[in-house]
Amino acid sequence: MAQLDAVIVLTTWPAAEDAGPTATTLVEERLAACVNLLPEMDSIYRWKNAVERERERQVIIKTSRARVDPLMARLKQLHPNELPEMLVIPVVGGSDAYLAWVGECTRA
Repeated sequence: MAQLDAVIVLTTWPAAEDAGPTATTLVEERLAACVNLLPEMDSIYRWKNAVERERERQVIIKTSRARVDPLMARLKQLHPNELPEMLVIPVVGGSDAYLAWVGECTRA
């Protein structure tokens, strides 16, 4: 059952900005059980009718389905980008103990 409640939220963060304080806030506010800040990467995307290339970091957020809406609202408040990536990916399997931990850490 816990497997159906866990989700992963992906966002990217400008490499020039420190994502650490936002990650800490999300965990402290119980909106996320864990946030991974991956190393810098190049992102190539279309924005305002031009192809852009920027240094970014992939941010992986583990949370529960019940916390997705408040997490996304808070992330939008804290994110430096005009249109932040916020993709929700359902978790379809995993360690029962880990998934229970995610649920416990994100319980409001």
